[in-house]
Amino acid sequence: MARKDLLKGLMQPEEPAEAPAPRAQQRYTKGAIGAVSQSIQQLKSRALEEVPADLIDPAGLKDRLGEDPEEFERLKASLAEYGQQVPVLLRHDPNYEGRYQVVYGRRRVAALKALGLRVKAMVRDINDRDLIVAQGQENAVRRDLTFIEKANFAQQMVGMGFERKVICDALNIDKTVISRMLQVVEALPRPLIAAIGPAPAAGRDRWLKLAQSIGDRDAKEVAQALTADRSDERFAEAFALVTARPAPAPKPRPRELKSAGRTIARTKKTGTKTTLTFDAKEAEGFEDWLVENIAEIHRDWQKARGE
Repeated sequence: MARKDLLKGLMQPEEPAEAPAPRAQQRYTKGAIGAVSQSIQQLKSRALEEVPADLIDPAGLKDRLGEDPEEFERLKASLAEYGQQVPVLLRHDPNYEGRYQVVYGRRRVAALKALGLRVKAMVRDINDRDLIVAQGQENAVRRDLTFIEKANFAQQMVGMGFERKVICDALNIDKTVISRMLQVVEALPRPLIAAIGPAPAAGRDRWLKLAQSIGDRDAKEVAQALTADRSDERFAEAFALVTARPAPAPKPRPRELKSAGRTIARTKKTGTKTTLTFDAKEAEGFEDWLVENIAEIHRDWQKARGE
């Protein structure tokens, strides 16, 4: 009978009643009955609450580089039709009594707020450090953050003084991947990343290539040149601008040397070399004279330059 009453207490709201006698409480502190009692108390402490969405504020780090309006509308439609199936995690706002902060589930909170619905949530007392780690772990499990969003999240954690191990645990990735992520966000200016957006189709290798190719390019100029509506298309624009090879310098055209209306020679310059080619028929022996007198001509040229 005692077990039945315990389960009933879990399934139904608690009714006001006199506190049980201390002796009755002691009956459930040991053995199998005690274990069931303790488990039920833990479950009850984790019961969901329905919180008005306008009492919930953002917290932690900004993990997204922009919201897809179409995706947000699909989320709203799903919540409107099927209701909220997965609860969010909140904490009590440490600064404002009666308000809450999102640990994870911001998009669901925003969509439910837009629909005028209450938010089903688990509410925990959690400090700032654990909030950020929990946010990172939840993002890693969902796997819906893109590479650059995770890289941006990791950079924010570094800026807050988190150790690499904690960052790795939060995002469920190893130190090598963290290093590559940070390499990207350190090489690419923040305004350019923000202009590109999450770019879900652009993986690690293409972001690395973009970071390695940016060099001394004006990132602001690249960002202003992006015109596409979708983030993946803007990444493609930026990638093409940054990684495009400069057009080769035009090859110098041969120059004709004429005398009395006749072409007696042609010059061709390649790099540091200049080739002078004579037409023996048109030059009529001038090439031989030039070879014999080239030293004297060179001296006259030096004299004219004041050497």
